[in-house]
Parts: sequence; C-alpha cells; structure tokens
Amino acid sequence: MAKKHKPTKRDSITLHEAPHPYPIWGREHIDDGSLAQMNAAMRLPVSVAGALMPDAHVGYGLPIGGVLATDGVVIPYAVGVDIACRMRMTIFPESAIVMGQQPGRFEKALTEQTRFGAGSTFDKYDRSEHPVMDDPDWDATRQLKSLKDKGYAQLGTSGSGNHFVEWGEFSLEADDAALNLKRGKYLALLSHSGSRGVGYSIANYYSDVAKHMHHLPKEVQHLGWLPLEKEIGQEYWLSMELAGRYAAANHEVIHRRVAKAAGLKPAASIENHHNFAWKEPYIDDDGNQHKVIVHRKGATPAGQGVMGIIPGSMGDAGYVVRGRGVNASLNSASHGAGRKFSRRQAKQTITVNEQKTYLKERGVKLIGGDLDEAPQAYKSIDEVIAAQSDLVDIVGRFSPRVVRMDGKSKR
Repeated sequence: MAKKHKPTKRDSITLHEAPHPYPIWGREHIDDGSLAQMNAAMRLPVSVAGALMPDAHVGYGLPIGGVLATDGVVIPYAVGVDIACRMRMTIFPESAIVMGQQPGRFEKALTEQTRFGAGSTFDKYDRSEHPVMDDPDWDATRQLKSLKDKGYAQLGTSGSGNHFVEWGEFSLEADDAALNLKRGKYLALLSHSGSRGVGYSIANYYSDVAKHMHHLPKEVQHLGWLPLEKEIGQEYWLSMELAGRYAAANHEVIHRRVAKAAGLKPAASIENHHNFAWKEPYIDDDGNQHKVIVHRKGATPAGQGVMGIIPGSMGDAGYVVRGRGVNASLNSASHGAGRKFSRRQAKQTITVNEQKTYLKERGVKLIGGDLDEAPQAYKSIDEVIAAQSDLVDIVGRFSPRVVRMDGKSKR
C-alpha cells in the first residue's frame, strides 16, 4: 500500500450559501435528486463552474452526467471509482451484413476472447502483452507497485454492470477525412469499460485521504479534494493518468483479441474517456480565461472538433459525435442515454420476456446481461442527443447486433 497521508487535523469547511450558477441541458430528462447533488457540489468553495448533461442521474458524490471545474484541486470522488471508464470503437472495411451470414464467427470471438466481472482475469498462459505494463510510473508509488500484477492479470478484461463489448453496424453519415472513410455502413466493434481493479484501488485510497483532509457537511462528505501543488495531489494525478493509459490499453487489447479471432483488420478507430479529470482553459462570465481542473463524471469531452462516442443501451443505437467546443458546457456532452430506473427498480419493473421481446424486435443477440441493464431501464438516446444538439454534431450511428456483458452466460 501507499504511505498514509491522512493529516492529524482536519480542515473544517463551510459551503457557500447558494450554489454557483451552472447550465443544464435537457432539464426535462433529469430527476430532482441529480439536481440536488449537483447543487451541493456547486456550493464547494473550490468549485468555479459546472454543467449538467441530459443523461444525468443520481451517482455517488457527483451525479453521473455532472461536469465540475475546480481551482487548483482535484476531487478523486468526482472522477469516480472506475477511473478512465471509456469507450472505443473499431470500424472495419467489411459490410455489417457478414454478421447475419456468419453469426457463429462473431459470437465465438466475443465469448472466447472477452472476460467480464469483478476480479475477472485471463489464465496465465493466455494473457496479453502491452507496452503500458512497462510504464515507469508503476514504480512511482508503493501502491502502484502493488497493483502492477493485478493490472497485468486483468489486461483485456471488462467489469460488470453497464460494461460491454458488442458487434454492430456503424452508419457514417458523410465522407470523413479524419477517419479516412467514405459515407456508408460498416461492421464495427464497440466496447465500454475502464481501468478495472487498478483504478478502483487508486480511487478508493485517494478518496479516503481527501475525505479525511476536510471536515465537510454530510451532503458533500465524499467530495474532499487534493491540492495539486501538494505532493498528495501530484501523487493522485500521476496515478489517475497511469490508470487512464492502462484503461486505453485495456480496450486496445480487447479489440485486438476479438478482431484477430474474427479474422478482421481495422480501418479506423475512435475512443474517449468519460470518468476523468483534465487541466483545461475556461472563460468566465467576465471574459477572463483561467486554467481549471475539469472533472467529467460520466460526461464526454466535446471540445471543438473532438470526436467522441455516446452509446445508447444493449438494444438501442449509440452515436459518434464531434464536439462544438461550447465553453458553457465546459466542452462536454453526455456519456450515454442515462438511467431512467435504478438497478433495483429495473429488476422490479421489467420482465425477462419484455427484455427479450425488445431485443428481438431490434435484431439484437444478448450474451450475458441482466434486467438491471435492460434497454427499458434507460432514457431515450435520441431525446438525449436532441437535447444537446448545440454541443455536438452527429458523425454516425452505431446499432448493436451481438452484445456481450457480464451475466449468467459469463465464462
């Protein structure tokens, strides 16, 4: 474990009486609990700006879909416990028609080359190699040293919950120079997962340190922060960025394994984090530019021309978008459709037959999964995309066909 950083005396923090004003996209899609969480976060003395995306729903500390800018500090819990949870799409030159012609080929590639669930690993003889495991930052702290073996064992695996790897059809709306692709429909592979046990351990340790550094009111007790000019803040930042590189490598390995098993070579790829913190410029109401720390807790970077992925659900389309660079949104967009029902509500409300019918009508084959991730548990992705039309431009649409998730059929 890393050395203990908890101070003997905690700073007593007083919140601002009223939250710092922030814009909301798609208010009609957002529950009051999410607003209450965001309002509380915007009362922190270190908060300077914020934004709430249309997929917002109640999270831990900061709502999922919340974007928070702070001055000189990072809040580990506002990054989240799954550091660098992210998306990756690989587009292949083949037509998506091949999925219907050879379904076994694509299902087999998913079931044999992916692993899902907390603690899932590949057998020692079947592990993948990647340069990220030679990154010198694994030796930067005692904790990172202790996590390296876990990282190696879990490289190329996915978590549970809403994490997935899926085949589908990607429809590109126009010729795209950045992707070097012509307008048309392509076979594509899409994945959603993060930094696995590595990120989870980093998040828990530094969130606990930050919590004990400040005596915060109950409604924001998990939103303690770490000053970036202090050793502890720099230590977390280094660990977070390593977790980000590890998460990117994790997706790269997943796509490499699955594509190789299916006998395919990629034509293009797109990827982005959505649980992370960035040092970015922000222009305040007076027109002054500041360097701030932007926490995107379930929000997609959407700077000018920046490409990102906003998925729907196991049964609904997702979108590839380009950001418009809107300062008021802190250059952000939603990271998905957002939950309409909690996991418990979904299991109590949606039946197995309803889920199966929904997927069958849309031509989706599900491997694993459970009712808490049923499509009906999510908001309408098209309504969420429409609510942020000023933040992003649509590049293309991804329709899932074979979806692999954690669940009863896991290996």
